[in-house]
Amino acid sequence: MKFYTVQCIRLTIVLLMFNSWFCIAQSATPQSIANAAMQLTKQQVTYDPSYFSISYPNGDVPADKGVCTDVVIRTYRKLGIDLQQLVHEDMTANFNAYPNIWGLKNPDSNIDHRRVPNLMTFFKRQQSSLPITSNPSDYKPGDIVSWSLGGGLTHIGMVSNNTATSSPNRYLIVHNIGAGQVLEDCLFRFKIIGHYRYMP
Repeated sequence: MKFYTVQCIRLTIVLLMFNSWFCIAQSATPQSIANAAMQLTKQQVTYDPSYFSISYPNGDVPADKGVCTDVVIRTYRKLGIDLQQLVHEDMTANFNAYPNIWGLKNPDSNIDHRRVPNLMTFFKRQQSSLPITSNPSDYKPGDIVSWSLGGGLTHIGMVSNNTATSSPNRYLIVHNIGAGQVLEDCLFRFKIIGHYRYMP
């Protein structure tokens, strides 16, 4: 009996490892990224820009709270990709390559990945930048878009796989600009300052 129990435990561990590997291996596709973003719209989230102390790696703010960057972070987290860790590691190794806006002298794994300029810098450093155009067809499902809201404020969101009713060539955006993680037709509502396709 003991032999079979040990064998069952070993088999369970192997299956869990395989399942984890399979999920990560299947993650880097535009469709899976867009699908993950859409899943976020089913969650009730209150916009909350507060600073949170979170675990590392794979840390997250409370599930019912978040800002625009958390949409991007949670999208990739569903696919086994931890932007918290990736951004922190890159900032630790290349701190001076990132914006010096907040007066920090060292990386902070609680907040760095939750700031739009840092995510923009990270994606650019990963050679994920794409041209910024006024052609809606250039923005594909799974892409990441960042905007300037004016007054030094920035915003970021995910391109979904749902198109606008008024234009079948324009995809809707999953973002959180104050009303939670929602799907909206807002691609060109603000000035686009970043366009990325990140598929590690």
